Amino acid sequence: MQNPVIATYGHGTHNDFVIIFDPEDELVITAPQVAAMCNRESGIGGDGMIRIIKSDGRWFMDYHNSDGSLAEMCGNGIRVMARYLVAKGHQGEGIFAIDTRAGIKHLRVPAEDDISVNMGKVYDEAEEVEATANGVTYSGFNINVGNPHAVVFTDDLSTLGSLDVAPQVTPADSYPEGVNVEFVEILPGQEAKMRVHERGSGETQSCGTGTCAVALAATKKSGGSLPSRWVIYPPGGRLVVDIDGHSNATLTGPAVLLGDHDVSAYLV
Repeated sequence: MQNPVIATYGHGTHNDFVIIFDPEDELVITAPQVAAMCNRESGIGGDGMIRIIKSDGRWFMDYHNSDGSLAEMCGNGIRVMARYLVAKGHQGEGIFAIDTRAGIKHLRVPAEDDISVNMGKVYDEAEEVEATANGVTYSGFNINVGNPHAVVFTDDLSTLGSLDVAPQVTPADSYPEGVNVEFVEILPGQEAKMRVHERGSGETQSCGTGTCAVALAATKKSGGSLPSRWVIYPPGGRLVVDIDGHSNATLTGPAVLLGDHDVSAYLV
């Protein structure tokens, strides 16, 4: 490889990513190469890789989970991508669009402070689901945020135990391509704590689409109605989700860039 490929490492509420700027769509990055870069012991480390492409005048988020598998998009990742674009001078601050496999998303990106992204509609699939972890079964809702979520509830999140192994979700045929599983404890005042096992990544410190799924499911669980606002606490920090009367979700939270790395050796 003649020129070095420089990646930037960043995170949103400690949901972390390897970001590669490839506006001309020149790089072919395989699933094993993504997995090598995201490996926390021998690589850069991350919950996923974001390759930034520009297509038909619009930024596109080519997102892969840490095992190299494709994903529709990532709510924390798209905020980190937006921070990258503004911080590196590729895009002016303000409101702009990023295309994803789950459709076009519009973001409000100040030069500093939290970034908001309109995540689009959050759908209740009107199906009760169950997730079993460490021998305990929890019930909840099948929620779609452009990617699939099983959101289940517990009275005490501290008793959940390890999420190293993917929870068993039923009905399994509702999720033919796998599912992100959120475990939620509702707190007073429209707040909730959560942990998440993301398909293709394992347990992560946060999940942007997952917090949107949690906000809708928690509204239903608590007998509330739309519009609603929830403050969600994943292990990695604090996120705010606003869902309007038409079930459109806006996710607001931090996005941080931490440093650049030469990843050319992983792409040979």
